[in-house]
Amino acid sequence: MRHSPRPAQLGLVLLLSACAGGSPSTFTLNSASVDSAYTCPVGTANAPYTLQATIDVRNGTASSVTIKSVAAALTLAAVKGGWLEHVGDKYDASGVTYSPNAVGAGSSASLKVSIPSACTNGKTPSTGSNYGEYSVDLTVVTSSGTHTITSKNRHRIIAA
Repeated sequence: MRHSPRPAQLGLVLLLSACAGGSPSTFTLNSASVDSAYTCPVGTANAPYTLQATIDVRNGTASSVTIKSVAAALTLAAVKGGWLEHVGDKYDASGVTYSPNAVGAGSSASLKVSIPSACTNGKTPSTGSNYGEYSVDLTVVTSSGTHTITSKNRHRIIAA
């Protein structure tokens, strides 16, 4: 007579099999976040500021992975009040900097990204604050390929 495993035993066997594989053998971007808000000073025109982002990465490969570049694209996702841009407008940032420039084999790291941006705020609105919320897409070019992730939160520019 042949013994067939009960459902609970079968689940345990599947769970053990899944764990036996270990960590993934690829370079992955696990999550990304950006500064939640920036208040644009009254009376400014195209005033520069730096948006900070963090990308949690995992290098499951057997060798170090070099970060060659990071690009950032901000897409206006929502507005309140008067706003110079329209929902859907996109801004590709130039001059993005990052650190570290490599992630060792079998390691995890937090990639710190600085994104140059700017804002304009002519005068204080008479009906409360205005803002624009931006979704941020980050593209990381590495020695193991190109990887893209969207920040889990949006960046809000407040004209107060």
